Amino acid sequence: MLKQRIITALILLAIALPALFHTDPQWMGAFGMVLILAAAWEWGRLNGLSARWSLLMSLGCGLICGIVYSTYWTASVDGAWGWLFGRNIWLLVGSSWVLCGAYWLRGGVRQWQAIPRWLRLFVGLFLLSTTWLALFQAKLIGTAFLISCLTLVWVADIAAYFAGRRWGQRKLAPGISPGKSWEGVVGGMVAVQLFAWSWLALATPFPFLQGSVFAELIQHGHFTLVACLLFLTAMSVVGDLVESLIKRSAGAKDSSQLLPGHGGVLDRMDALLPTLPLALMLVLFQRP
Repeated sequence: MLKQRIITALILLAIALPALFHTDPQWMGAFGMVLILAAAWEWGRLNGLSARWSLLMSLGCGLICGIVYSTYWTASVDGAWGWLFGRNIWLLVGSSWVLCGAYWLRGGVRQWQAIPRWLRLFVGLFLLSTTWLALFQAKLIGTAFLISCLTLVWVADIAAYFAGRRWGQRKLAPGISPGKSWEGVVGGMVAVQLFAWSWLALATPFPFLQGSVFAELIQHGHFTLVACLLFLTAMSVVGDLVESLIKRSAGAKDSSQLLPGHGGVLDRMDALLPTLPLALMLVLFQRP
């Protein structure tokens, strides 16, 4: 299993790193599109669709991404439509994650299963297509910005895992993800704070680190940075729990086996689904 995980990780890195660091953002957009289409297929399967209909859902997600992409970049410079398809779209997506995430987690598995399947599928299309758009726009802002958003989530996840194993006693959501604890969440929050301030300290001697999400947020004060990091870390946990909720309602351990040794694509990017759009919401709404 470990050998399989390592081989899969190396293959993904060999594909992802050139796209991540390429000066043309279209490469990152293309790589992200492949991930999102796979995640849409998994979302369909987890919500009761057959393999064929899940494939159609994946294609539908790709079509929506294309339409949203075209409309977004056209409308962003076109009068009244720019209000909707400019930075305000991230307020819509971010608010949806905060409100719906709290509602879904509070209701648990039964609440999710009680939602009509067509609505669950629509939610998946909306969240996945906007996640792809957020990924693409983050790359347009800058490579350092995108990498800082990604590493924020990874640091929170890794720190929460080890803190939970070492000190975890109070279960966070035993009916959804029994392995997660409140101590793990606190550990993740502390680690993200330390990581962000370390990044900022290193950005002066290492200019390629400049332009991060941390640098954008600290322009509005130290308190703003600390508060936003706590919020983003908490929402990364929400994304993880929502995906666990969907898997539990489907009776599945992993979202799929598309990534040998790692499970599915959704298993690897669940915490990014709310974090990327919310990072854009926080940064863009504080710009003049």
